[in-house]
Amino acid sequence: MDPKLEAAQRKLTARVMGRPGVTGTAIGERGGKPCLKVYVSERDAGKTLPRTIDGFRVVVEVTGRIRRL
Repeated sequence: MDPKLEAAQRKLTARVMGRPGVTGTAIGERGGKPCLKVYVSERDAGKTLPRTIDGFRVVVEVTGRIRRL
């Protein structure tokens, strides 16, 4: 794994976790290129998130509410 991508994910996680509606972050791929993902419970939660971190695209994915079983 690219150390710069991992560092960017840590930075993103520190910036967005704890915001209302944000449920997690991950490293992923979009269009054949590495990206950072932010999982949100509802679409509006993604409106104020950064679009890039350290040159990596941030992709918002709506997961719905995550509950413990």
